[in-house]
Amino acid sequence: MSEKWNLIVDVARCDNCRNCFLATKDEHIGNEFPGYAASQPARGHNWVDIQRQERGRYPIVEANFMPVMCNHCDDAPCMKAATGGAVSKRADGIVIIDPEKSRGQKAIVDACPYGAVYWNEEAQIPQAWIFDAHLLDQGWKRPRVEESCPTGVFRSLKIEDQEMQRIKEQEGLEVLRPECGSKPRVYYKNLHLITRCFVSGSVVIDVEGVEECAEGVEVILQHNGSEVARATTDIFGEFKIDKLEKNSGQYQLELSSASSGSASAQFELGDESLYLGVIALAAGG
Repeated sequence: MSEKWNLIVDVARCDNCRNCFLATKDEHIGNEFPGYAASQPARGHNWVDIQRQERGRYPIVEANFMPVMCNHCDDAPCMKAATGGAVSKRADGIVIIDPEKSRGQKAIVDACPYGAVYWNEEAQIPQAWIFDAHLLDQGWKRPRVEESCPTGVFRSLKIEDQEMQRIKEQEGLEVLRPECGSKPRVYYKNLHLITRCFVSGSVVIDVEGVEECAEGVEVILQHNGSEVARATTDIFGEFKIDKLEKNSGQYQLELSSASSGSASAQFELGDESLYLGVIALAAGG
């Protein structure tokens, strides 16, 4: 077995500073790397881009950011669409679109299910992020996206596939669009911040006619009669339960506090995260 490059992207760490985006443009705009990539156009190409996803409703709402790029798939659709050896996979796992052999092959762009391959109209070639293979071949230990990131979003690893699978299972990593079966080498941590939903709410108790935040209330979430998650309200009386599948149907919430009473609520989860509003505990039931 041989060691191959992989990239782990932690969505929870990305704050949309776009250093990775700018570093890639700085590396490739106006620079030719024969055998690796032609110069990136000054406009229209985002080989490394940032997708934004807002979740929730006021007052519990959040925005998350996800870097996206060529996934350097082991079963790459672009390779299947290419002719004449225009797209190749190196022994170290990196996929390269040859800037000469790929001329005129726009089908390579259309084949990518991730939208990560761009068409250079002037040069008449398809282009994508090359994992900074030209730098790694010179002895760099990691690509520029990782070098430029101030919050530790990226972690590149050159390891054997068996070890990568162990890390994937250990850290709960996911790939984009697994249904495509393209076997990406870019893995995502905390992908639920983009792909799944949360439910939240604010819990209060009545203290001499005044509603006050209820801290320490136990919140149990049930789905199809079984408990799926639980949480405890914070000092503001707020709770949030995450990683729920979109469009997963009816849920039941049971809230209880030994000193303040209990409450229940039902809701149906569609494709957006929910804020259930203010939930008041009732003494004795």
